Amino acid sequence: SLVRLQVFLKHRMAQLSSQAGDEVLFQSVRDKRVIILNRPKALNTLNLSMVRQIYPRMLEWESDPNVSMVLIKAAGEKAFCAGADIRAIAEAGKKGDDLARDFFKEEYMLNYKIGTYKKPYIAVIDGILMGAGVGLSVIGKFRVATERTLFAMPETAVGLFPDVGGGHFLPWLEGKLGTYLALTGFRFKGRAVFQAGVATHFVQSEQLPALEQALMDLPEVSDLHVAKVLDAFHEQNTIDKDKQFVLKPHIQQINQVFSARSMEEIYSRLKEDGSEWAQQQLDTLKKMSPTSMKVTLRQLQTGETLSLAEMLPIEYRLAQHFLEDHDFYEGVRAVLVDKDQNPKWNPSTLEEVTAEKLDWYFSPLSPERELVL
Repeated sequence: SLVRLQVFLKHRMAQLSSQAGDEVLFQSVRDKRVIILNRPKALNTLNLSMVRQIYPRMLEWESDPNVSMVLIKAAGEKAFCAGADIRAIAEAGKKGDDLARDFFKEEYMLNYKIGTYKKPYIAVIDGILMGAGVGLSVIGKFRVATERTLFAMPETAVGLFPDVGGGHFLPWLEGKLGTYLALTGFRFKGRAVFQAGVATHFVQSEQLPALEQALMDLPEVSDLHVAKVLDAFHEQNTIDKDKQFVLKPHIQQINQVFSARSMEEIYSRLKEDGSEWAQQQLDTLKKMSPTSMKVTLRQLQTGETLSLAEMLPIEYRLAQHFLEDHDFYEGVRAVLVDKDQNPKWNPSTLEEVTAEKLDWYFSPLSPERELVL
């Protein structure tokens, strides 16, 4: 059929352009715009040059009356975006190179634009979604997961924190689910990404070309029109329809334990709980950076009442302070460089991460260094 041929040709064009080595591809379909993350071999990890290509276009399209909506997706079947290129950021940070500062600043400006976009913005999250990828999707209005979507915020394992607006959106997940996900890096897949509230819709991956076509064919575009199309495809998807949310059996425990106001209290509630599940959570948390966990908990508590515009400058301060400390570099070394999975955190215990240290992480930067949105 003609539709199939059009979709095939579109994919072929995308393949050909990807051979040309562009890290981001842009397509115009009448009044619609499409962004394609195009580093499939690197799991579409986000780098500064990609941010610098996407941001000005998002600005331009928002004020262009001839553009009605924006859709973002990724090349390949493995990943939407598996995070930022944090190895490059760590190498730059060690040398005091500007890249480390610039990347976070410009990435957060892009996150803010996505989170407050005045036109329908649809992220098709087919594959791995972590870290920086969340800032390109979850803070936007429409997020479409598939059975191949794998979601996690694994930052505490690399001595960092769940940034890209995590302090704003994680608290609005049900109960204390956001805090649990942020501290443990728990991963889930497929329909669970929708059930958790991370995605707004769940569509079969083989239906994505038809979904995209339906969106591109919309004669009139508004949030309502887009939602109608997405709802229809979501309704058709029967994959795991009767499957209960993977964390449902533990949701009461999660709410009880992770509502604690300090990491020490979370530990003591898990010990009190005494179940096999509680022991597994303790074992997981003990592998994470104590500094990252304390910073993350306070970040989410702070973010409970803040807008994205208020949260991102705080997260920028945190990011800059992580670059001035030890654990981020050690986490990258252990997980991504030497891959021994054996980081030596400093401080190595929760007790040693003092209130003063925590306050320093949240302290203002010099005025010219602050993030201004």
